[in-house]
Amino acid sequence: MVEVEAYLSAGLPGLTFTGLPDVSVTEARDRVRAAVLNSGFNWPNQRITVALLPADLRKNGSAFDLALALAVLAAADVLTAASLASTIWLGELGLDGRLRSIRGTLPAVLAAREGGGRAIVVPSGNAAEAALVTGIEVSAAASLAEVVGALRGDGPPLEGAAASTTLADTAAPDLADVVGQPVARHALEIAAAGAHHLLLTGVPGAGKTMLAARLPGILPALADREALEVTALHSVAGTLPPAIGLIRRPPLQTPHHTASMAALVGGGAGLARPGAASLAHRGVLVLDEAAEFQPRVLDSLRQPLESGRIVLHRSGGSVVYPARFQLVVATNPCPCGAARDRDCCCRPEARRRYQQRLSGPLMDRIDLRIPIDPVSRADLMGDHGVREPSSCVALRVIRARSAAADRWGRFGWTTNSVVPGAVLRARPWRPARAALKSLEEALDKGELSARGCDRVLRLAWTLADLAGQTCPSSAEIAQAVWLRTGRTAELAA
Repeated sequence: MVEVEAYLSAGLPGLTFTGLPDVSVTEARDRVRAAVLNSGFNWPNQRITVALLPADLRKNGSAFDLALALAVLAAADVLTAASLASTIWLGELGLDGRLRSIRGTLPAVLAAREGGGRAIVVPSGNAAEAALVTGIEVSAAASLAEVVGALRGDGPPLEGAAASTTLADTAAPDLADVVGQPVARHALEIAAAGAHHLLLTGVPGAGKTMLAARLPGILPALADREALEVTALHSVAGTLPPAIGLIRRPPLQTPHHTASMAALVGGGAGLARPGAASLAHRGVLVLDEAAEFQPRVLDSLRQPLESGRIVLHRSGGSVVYPARFQLVVATNPCPCGAARDRDCCCRPEARRRYQQRLSGPLMDRIDLRIPIDPVSRADLMGDHGVREPSSCVALRVIRARSAAADRWGRFGWTTNSVVPGAVLRARPWRPARAALKSLEEALDKGELSARGCDRVLRLAWTLADLAGQTCPSSAEIAQAVWLRTGRTAELAA
């Protein structure tokens, strides 16, 4: 919460700021002066001092324009200070006095409510977004003249803002479009049911990208709290479409393989903006052609995959963005991308170097590792009737997630992927000793790390939820080991 004060005194006319304003704030002096004059009011021909409090907090952005103009008018006795004191004012002013939309309105209104604010005025372009927040009176205005008229009583009162019920057109493509690949389709269902990370490796044209793009379509709709988090992040990033309500569908982010680290995890001068990882919060982050990304860019995801958040430190301060996403990594096995292994012209060391671009620590955080075989002629050209659509798979995913939420809800967890390994390895949640045989063998052979062991247990619980069981058996443990390592296929049978 920032309080804007204005004081008029004798001296050369001008406007000075105190309170650590950045360039975007200090540039407001000419913009606000023109807006006041073009709205039909006089600009004080005195020395104006504006204080932005608390003074030790750096201020940035153009959202202070409206509050600055009203504070100056109040200091010039055009308005009374009492008429401004109980309301929060947000908005950027144009030279003609119009109120222009700003980024980050939704989280700003949330902060105003948490700070004890009872009423807030925002630009008309941000009205639908601001009205999504309950517990605070939200009004909208189109111009500075409209606001001043309402405050002085010689104009109509400001209209209350109404939340939009329009949904963004983000319908996900259907799984019925995918030809063949029964193992990969089942892995996609497992990933959705437990919120697990997924690696798809195979030759070009096998369907890796198609499968990854269809994961959001089988995920449950976002709950109110989750939808508010996601919508607020897109508001901060400036990617929220106008007149759109809460984002209810899990978001999908597909950054290009040339993306920088700042584009992926967030960055920028001043207050760092969220990157693709945060914009995929509660949704899916797809890294297609993952081996073509810079290794250091890929490794920047290692911490968010564990903590579910991204902390960005800059000279002006630090900011924390949530980043609880599902990662889907799709990659070719070699640089040449031959359609068949026997056509590959890469030397063995070249294939090894290419695969090592996905570092071991990053791979250790991926739960399912699925090889994708080329689509056969029989699958591609045959008439197999209607393939199972996303809607049918989504129903099974919802049932599995409901079972997990019923089991872990009292601990504050909703999916198997976020349950700590220490809990799964302790009673009463630890499976029977006989059921853990395949997992113990994989640990003894060095095929699994301690983190990998925990992730296998999480996978096993998801498989049990999909099967309608109350606890993983030896079959679910063995299948989870195979899905994790791919090295003991006989266990999956």
